[in-house]
Amino acid sequence: MTLTPALFALGLVLILVASLYVVGPLFRPARTAGPDDDASERARWERQKRQALAAIREAEMDHQMGKLSDDDLATLRGRFEDQALAALAALEKEGRG
Repeated sequence: MTLTPALFALGLVLILVASLYVVGPLFRPARTAGPDDDASERARWERQKRQALAAIREAEMDHQMGKLSDDDLATLRGRFEDQALAALAALEKEGRG
């Protein structure tokens, strides 16, 4: 039974290595802004614009089907229009810069 201490030590080493692998990203320095960040920011604004416009279309369809009242449609439409306009403004600002 001389393998028991060796297996115990091997198990501890394996646990230590796995723990360091899992915890490692918490101690890495924060990523700095790179050239890809501009593209990802633009993609985020494009996605927000598309989602807001799709949500407006869906709300209008729900209103036509009788699932939404006029007040609910106005509320949702206003919220999604604000999101779409914010995305458009950010895209326009980014295009000029």
